[in-house]
Amino acid sequence: MKPVIAIDGPAGAGKSTVSKLIAQELGLSYLDTGAMYRCLAFRALDAGLTVQDGDKAAELMEDIHITFGVGEPQPVFINGEDVTTSIRTPEIGEAASALSQFTPVRQRMVALQQELVRGGGVILEGRDVTTVVAPDATLKIYLTASLEERAKRRQHEFIAKGMEAGFQDVRNQIEQRDHRDINRDDSPLKVADDAIVVESADRTPEEVAAKIISHLKAKLQ
Repeated sequence: MKPVIAIDGPAGAGKSTVSKLIAQELGLSYLDTGAMYRCLAFRALDAGLTVQDGDKAAELMEDIHITFGVGEPQPVFINGEDVTTSIRTPEIGEAASALSQFTPVRQRMVALQQELVRGGGVILEGRDVTTVVAPDATLKIYLTASLEERAKRRQHEFIAKGMEAGFQDVRNQIEQRDHRDINRDDSPLKVADDAIVVESADRTPEEVAAKIISHLKAKLQ
């Protein structure tokens, strides 16, 4: 069976960028679990729901088919509609984080993600992929960096996309998201017992990717 690499970590640690580099280097499929929650949040808000309507949002998943394309940024589709740009706003990010706290949402999403991973040959990243989605992954990584570093990166991402983003506002949003992710009752963000902690600060994405690949090679040997 082809390897499965699972990468968890807080917002802004560089999971997406690093995962894409590794996927390209090793010929693996890339699964962005966070984008899947963003898709649900996008549809929920579009349907007039609030971030408190977790049960109703979970029901929407019955009619949502999420697919990914190839490219950079990775195209994301809901029922064939391209939502790649639409789901990458701060508002959708906050809504996704809030809705992900609800058990019905997580249960349905995890079941879908596990189905996508079952065949192997996948690198996936998120908040609970090493502990819940892929607990038997070939390699588990917890990618992290300081709050200040992560806020700086996320601010640069927003500015590059033409969005207004004050550093303190971005820092506060990430801090609040960290609190929700770590303290939620269902599938909280934590370091899996057998995960390798990798610090991304002061390293380029290429350097982080190379380090993780070296861990995979050591694991396979």
